[in-house]
Amino acid sequence: MTVTEKTSATASMPAGSLPDGLRIYAIGDIHGRFDLLQLLAVKIQGDVEEKPARRVIEIFLGDYVDRGPSSREVVDWMIKSRPVGNERICLLGNHEDLLVHALASASAMSNWLFNGGGETILSYLSKGEPPDFPTAESLRASFLKALPATHRNFFSWLPRMAAFGGYLFVHAGIRPGRSLKEQDPEDLIWIRSAFLESNEDFGKVVVHGHTPVTMPDVRANRINIDTGAVFSGRLTCLVLEGKDRRFLQAVSEG
Repeated sequence: MTVTEKTSATASMPAGSLPDGLRIYAIGDIHGRFDLLQLLAVKIQGDVEEKPARRVIEIFLGDYVDRGPSSREVVDWMIKSRPVGNERICLLGNHEDLLVHALASASAMSNWLFNGGGETILSYLSKGEPPDFPTAESLRASFLKALPATHRNFFSWLPRMAAFGGYLFVHAGIRPGRSLKEQDPEDLIWIRSAFLESNEDFGKVVVHGHTPVTMPDVRANRINIDTGAVFSGRLTCLVLEGKDRRFLQAVSEG
């Protein structure tokens, strides 16, 4: 099965390193916390101005929508705002995948609603209210009517992974024992224990989200930066440059 992959020409570098002159800002799961995204964007902008780099790339690891209050604002920002540096890459998360499937059928809509899609629908409705006596089908119809074409295109074309130097960026993780070309696309956005419990050398350090942790979890073979923004009020960015790693965070006051 073909997996959408965005890679650089430096993919043969040692694991955990980037080529000279490249800095990457990798951002964890946002889940509708536009307030935290705005705070973090300011911090990233300030970091670039204070310490300029020849090439700067932002990589968002997916799960922009659901559970939090401002999914529409988050997606609108992703589409309309200018990248801080040279490029912005937005990866597919399992919640964007749930949304895309919900656009196709009422049965998939029910599954999405069970996983936090209701908050996303409310963020798109003009009055912030569902239709009277809502059903999965009526909510789907309301959402389809309110969803801008630019947003639908955004959800439809999100890649599942990106690789630069000795790092691989993906929403959930990868299946141990398989090459990147052999990965199941569903694993890239859904996998948990088989990946999280593995000590396998993947050839690259995998930067991922999907499974919330209290603080960034740095292992030899992977780095988890999903600090549960929608629950904890903490959104994390991993800054990579050469062999160096550091973190930026946006933390809500409430």
